[in-house]
Amino acid sequence: MSRSLRRGALAATAVVFSIAALSACGAGNDAQTLGVRPDNAAVTVDDVKIQNALVITQPTPGAKGPAVVSATVFNNGSAQQTLESISLPGSNAAVVLKPAKGTGPVVVPAGGSVVIGGEGNATATIENGHEAAKNGDAQKVVFKLSETGDVALSAFVVPSTSYFKDFGPSEIPLPPSATPTADATAEAGEHGTEGEHGTEGGEAGPTAGH
Repeated sequence: MSRSLRRGALAATAVVFSIAALSACGAGNDAQTLGVRPDNAAVTVDDVKIQNALVITQPTPGAKGPAVVSATVFNNGSAQQTLESISLPGSNAAVVLKPAKGTGPVVVPAGGSVVIGGEGNATATIENGHEAAKNGDAQKVVFKLSETGDVALSAFVVPSTSYFKDFGPSEIPLPPSATPTADATAEAGEHGTEGEHGTEGGEAGPTAGH
């Protein structure tokens, strides 16, 4: 076999292996996580695996409002664990955890998983997210579980657009165009004045009749 033919055969083999590897990744348990991108931050500590961890900010750069932590937490152990807190070291941001339904702790079942972020899932809201995280940064995030303890990783900070739109903050501030303007207020005042004149005219009518 010539040298060029050998190079071609090796390249074709590499492509086949790459496709097979991608197909295998898509068929595993990890394919059921966030459904956004497979190359986001992930870490495994003991029985706990955290995958697709992201900090998702407001869709408009610089907009004030909350951000969220989005991730999937797997529990490969034989006993359930509670996700006690999520924190962002290096910032004063408070992260508020809520289960998918009702109130109480976020529980990761034995042999199961919990998705954080997105409609119908548990939520982790960063109250002053516009100050705590900047788009393009890698933000350290610590997940504290009842048995495993702290599980830390660095999560990408991305805006709530494109792939991440459905997992971003549910509370989005109104744009400036949606707030009342001075002209609108003045126009409302003029209409009010006209109404008052009409009332005065109505009262003057009976007086003129007398």
